[in-house]
Amino acid sequence: MALSIRQGEILELARLEGRVLVDDLANRFDVTLQTIRRDLGDMAEAGLLDRVHGGAVPRAGAVNLGYEARRRMNAEAKAAIGAACAAAIPDNCSLILNLGTTTEAVAHALIGHKNITVVTNNMNVANILLANPGCEIMVTGGALRRSDGGLVGELTTQFFEQFKVDYAVIGTSALDHDGDMLDFDLAEVRVSRAILRQSRHAFLVTDHSKLGRPAPARIASIAEIDTVFIDRPLPAELQDRCATWGTNVQICPTDSVS
Repeated sequence: MALSIRQGEILELARLEGRVLVDDLANRFDVTLQTIRRDLGDMAEAGLLDRVHGGAVPRAGAVNLGYEARRRMNAEAKAAIGAACAAAIPDNCSLILNLGTTTEAVAHALIGHKNITVVTNNMNVANILLANPGCEIMVTGGALRRSDGGLVGELTTQFFEQFKVDYAVIGTSALDHDGDMLDFDLAEVRVSRAILRQSRHAFLVTDHSKLGRPAPARIASIAEIDTVFIDRPLPAELQDRCATWGTNVQICPTDSVS
């Protein structure tokens, strides 16, 4: 299902608040109750929400949102995260950018960098960085996922294993309260693990909607990450764990994007 902008925001609200109400949503978006009921019904049929009396609640599942829906969700937050992460990456370095709409925001923010080498399994990242004449782009092999332009599989993992880069920038589909990064695709998980092994410094870019979200496959703990770039503070317990692990957390407010 391709979500409308309103439906994407409804889904985000449901995940943040645990429940959305028809009356509240109608007032928020200045539409009729019937329009909201239709939105919730369509999203329930798509397996994204469960209808309850007067509203809906998020459905815990094992399938990620479609690429276009993910790209639209929290776009300002992703831009702020991308800008902050790119600012931490110097000129004259090598890096890996993996799959995800937030890593694509990092790519946009790297357009002005000079003499960088980017290795990626994300066709969208490669196309974005074509605009940077100071960037050498290396694209992995692998099986192309038409849904999001990602390359995954054993060939992708083997390609990454030929490199040792200065920085890895990875995304995650979900971030558990114990600090585990999670995903929906085992093939993508194996690639992400290889990327972490082949980097001197690792950055995680993720917006707040990933916190506490369920996903079945474990990538790694953020104990293995040098810096987490996120738009809102982590829960206190997880923030304390990061301090123990030596994982820096950089908050990237949306008003930091000009």
